[in-house]
Amino acid sequence: MTAAQDRTIERSLRIQARPETVWRFFTDPERLARWWGTAELDAREGGSLRVSMHEGPRPVMRGEFVELVPHERIVFTFGWEDTPGAPDIPPGSSLVEITLTADGDGTVLAVRHSGLPPSLGDETGAGWSHLLDVLADAARRA
Repeated sequence: MTAAQDRTIERSLRIQARPETVWRFFTDPERLARWWGTAELDAREGGSLRVSMHEGPRPVMRGEFVELVPHERIVFTFGWEDTPGAPDIPPGSSLVEITLTADGDGTVLAVRHSGLPPSLGDETGAGWSHLLDVLADAARRA
């Protein structure tokens, strides 16, 4: 796929929790499971990330951490294992960038997901919107 064919989605929201708390919801498998799915992860650059979704056809997301700046930035590759009903985004073929910015007693979380096939941009954007709402609720209650 060429860069001209790629689609990028961006979403952001304010979470009523400090960046340190939100960070743990991406780097601690127990906390990640509260909003995304059952996770196996090695939260270091080059470490693996595997999330078995709780919803839908229960696809498995697989990626690798590319960059980790504690409490500020998380970057990982993203794709789906070949599973019936999973979107056609092979592991490692797209990139997710998470930025956490302190905002008073909360955090502004911005997600940028690039390298998506154009046909899956809307579906992926809707998925992130839903998941970020679940994350915001889980982090607020932490």
